[in-house]
Amino acid sequence: MPSLRALRAFQVAGRHLSFKLAADELFITPSAVSHQVRNLESFLGIDLFFRKTRALELTAAGRKYHEFLDGMFARLEAETHQLLTEFGRRIIRLCVPPFFARELLLPRLNSFQQVMPDTDIRVVTQPSLMKEHPPDADLSILLGSGDWPELVTYPLFPRRIVAACSPELKKKARFKKYTDLDGQTLIVHENRPHSWVNWAQALDIKPPSAGKIFRFDSMAAVVLAAAEGLGVALVSWPLSERLFKSGALVCALEDEVDTGEQFYLAHRLEEQERPEVESIIEWVLKEFQADG
Repeated sequence: MPSLRALRAFQVAGRHLSFKLAADELFITPSAVSHQVRNLESFLGIDLFFRKTRALELTAAGRKYHEFLDGMFARLEAETHQLLTEFGRRIIRLCVPPFFARELLLPRLNSFQQVMPDTDIRVVTQPSLMKEHPPDADLSILLGSGDWPELVTYPLFPRRIVAACSPELKKKARFKKYTDLDGQTLIVHENRPHSWVNWAQALDIKPPSAGKIFRFDSMAAVVLAAAEGLGVALVSWPLSERLFKSGALVCALEDEVDTGEQFYLAHRLEEQERPEVESIIEWVLKEFQADG
């Protein structure tokens, strides 16, 4: 089946016979509308528009398909409106990194329910190095430098890393200087295989020489392994703050390295007109911007 976004872009552009007017209605750029229509034409293998210098004209195939889509979208909008009127519940699809969800989001969802009792939330977790906004998400938490020109983004807090271990391991190893890490078991995140080298470079020291290395494919497993005393790990701050406050983790050394990355709340431009999206943006910013 063709993309629903591409179908909608074509239907609106066909009604206006203008990519610019369609973009204004859909709250996206004219180039995005043109791109969606091109994708649909490529999928169908049929030209839907004659593209003239200053105007669009539907082809015979385009007119027939547009008439069908006009009726389909009119019925879809009517049925959706009736469904919302009857059942009166809205849903927000929020995509977040797994460790962020576990440590920061889930403990605060009760607060969200109090603010928006009539809105359901669907939380979907994606890999912790998530750098792109999923097409089926209303809002997402992304990690990066903020370079997403097609999205609306709000900086939350910077990602920093600290070397952490269990209290028992620190007491046994008596970590005092960076060279004390030589010969220790180092815990590594599979998706960040060079994290210890980058950490050392940021501190202008020689990377520790591991006695053994444990590799895990999630930050949750990395943190749990450190808390269990298996070795020393580089953990994200402030994502791991609860574990430090509980005493499960302690800083192996007095260090804190800024990675240059930040966590951002992101959404597509067209989502900001939805009242429920606006409300959850306010809630997320209130809850998480102070965590930096």
